[in-house]
Amino acid sequence: MKTLTFHVSGTHCASCKILIEDILSEQDFIKKSVVDLKKETVTIETDSDQTPEVMAEELTEKVRKNGYTLSTEKRMAKKQSDGVIWKAIPIGLAFLILFFIFQKSGLLNLGIGGTTTPATGFIIGLIASVSSCLAIVGGLILSLSAKVVQDESTKTSRKQFILFHGGRLFGFAIFGGMLGLVGQAIGISFTFSAILGLIASSVMILLGLNLVGVIKKNKVSLPTGIFAYFRKIEHSTFAPILIGIGTFFLPCGFTQAMQVAALSSGSFISGLLIMLSFALGTLPMLALLSFGSVSFAHSKHAPLFFKSAGIVVIGLGVFAFLAGLAGLGIIQPLFSL
Repeated sequence: MKTLTFHVSGTHCASCKILIEDILSEQDFIKKSVVDLKKETVTIETDSDQTPEVMAEELTEKVRKNGYTLSTEKRMAKKQSDGVIWKAIPIGLAFLILFFIFQKSGLLNLGIGGTTTPATGFIIGLIASVSSCLAIVGGLILSLSAKVVQDESTKTSRKQFILFHGGRLFGFAIFGGMLGLVGQAIGISFTFSAILGLIASSVMILLGLNLVGVIKKNKVSLPTGIFAYFRKIEHSTFAPILIGIGTFFLPCGFTQAMQVAALSSGSFISGLLIMLSFALGTLPMLALLSFGSVSFAHSKHAPLFFKSAGIVVIGLGVFAFLAGLAGLGIIQPLFSL
């Protein structure tokens, strides 16, 4: 038995870690595989007599379709961000213009610059589902589904995912309502509500900068032991529900921004609707991860999509921040929507 370490390119989140470890562990000659996201390496224990170079090529063929490459020497990533960002800026600005036109026309009240609405939460949820939520919650989903292909009952596997997503929607709704009640109980004033709005918009701006690439991405990952524990209890009836409810407390910046909005709403119903709408916004991508494919996250179009989404998030965050300052009387209103 020998231990080999390879450099791996294409990783960016906990989902990548789970995918690579599961794919490599399925190989007969590999006894154990561990991915280190920070170092961008994968360490394996094997009884194969192949040379590291030959093994790297063979394992690359197993993970290439998911966008990963293994090598014995670290490869410099291709610089494509400069070209992508100049394509992303006009796309992002076009979406922002459409958002503001819809808001001004009254066809869709996004609540930008004012009280956060369920529509706002839903749109932010859509964006979050391809960034921080995909990175953190996606890891949990892949942990639960790690052995689905080996499961004798596809119906049972689908049931686990339905319970997980159902629990997640329920948890976000109930805890969102509770945050609204807390806000009501402490009697949030207009000034305090505006300050909370500034905090939420600041978080959005930072997350947008992260998506664009201005701020170095933080490869958030939960401890490996947590994923191993989820795999052990994946066939329990209540475990997926409890895990889904528990995602409300995971360290996702977008979730935290919406939690601040729910708190400042000062109402059980408003808080419930904001968090439920946000969870519904994240549902399509997370459901695709559960029942379909994760290939989009590693497709050639993903960088452009993520950066365009980042431009939209920055724009919404800046506008909300300026509107909050205007509401506090610090600056004059720059827009009238």
